[in-house]
Amino acid sequence: MAQRPRVTVLGSLNTDITVPVPHLPAPGETVLAVAAATFGAGGKGANQAVAAARLGAAVRMAGCCGDDEFGARLRAGLVAEGVDVTGLRAIPGAVSGLALITVDPAGENSIAVAPGANGLAGAAEVAAAFAQPCDVLVLSAEIPAAALTAALRQARAGRVRTVLNLAPVPGEAAALLAEGPEWLVVNAQEAAAVARPPVDDVPDGPARAQALAASLAAGPADGQVVVTLGAAGAVLAGPSGTAAVPGFAVTAVDTVGAGDAFVGALAVALASGLAPAAAVTAACAAGAAAATRRGAQEGLPRPADVLVATGFSWPAGSGAA
Repeated sequence: MAQRPRVTVLGSLNTDITVPVPHLPAPGETVLAVAAATFGAGGKGANQAVAAARLGAAVRMAGCCGDDEFGARLRAGLVAEGVDVTGLRAIPGAVSGLALITVDPAGENSIAVAPGANGLAGAAEVAAAFAQPCDVLVLSAEIPAAALTAALRQARAGRVRTVLNLAPVPGEAAALLAEGPEWLVVNAQEAAAVARPPVDDVPDGPARAQALAASLAAGPADGQVVVTLGAAGAVLAGPSGTAAVPGFAVTAVDTVGAGDAFVGALAVALASGLAPAAAVTAACAAGAAAATRRGAQEGLPRPADVLVATGFSWPAGSGAA
């Protein structure tokens, strides 16, 4: 049997409090929820780890949580998904990360995050991320930029493939791109913020997104750049040029976690040996499938879920069942 693709994630863990609302609140507006709030596991790093595990990868997670009840539950949830948590550090006296999420009837969301222990990730977590070999290292920006910088430098020195998800976009974005991640993944708003100089005109379609992605790929990113466009799919730019990757038509009920499903799926596809455009197509299918299911981690799809939602067969080379 072929070896399962190996993915390591260095990132955040949060408890998500999700509130369904009739519409996303405007500044200064109070909106009453249409149903009870729900509590669930989240955080970009943890979501991406679970996404990769459900799609067939052998996954390790490095990061920080508090030594509180939330942290214990987050760790247990990853273990239940088969994720190796030996790289997780429970920090005495720290509070685990927390995210407040409002979701409207169309599945669109607005998120505010209190990093808590995630903000304490540092050299110990970088060391944990490299404690065992991997095919792809996934990094996202809900942890300090200093940790991401150190990880990118070590990955480049050790020729480890990296996927950097600049979500949210930190103030140190330009410096992070200068470290040479092999893959950069951003949505349209993040791409506009990462551009140098930043642009106010957020791309709303594949053509404009391709131009922005190409400019990022030719600049400090200097690798493969993916700009995700939600239902419209994604665009890819890199050494071989640019391409638009169509989305999959689904009925979205909750887009929370769809971007993380995309990143986790992309990592598995790349670790399985798929070519760039094929890997982005697989990631689009996983992201679309996640949008048909409620919850951040709860809604992350397995190969069978991807097939049912999109008609896309998860790549056999991924090792997923």
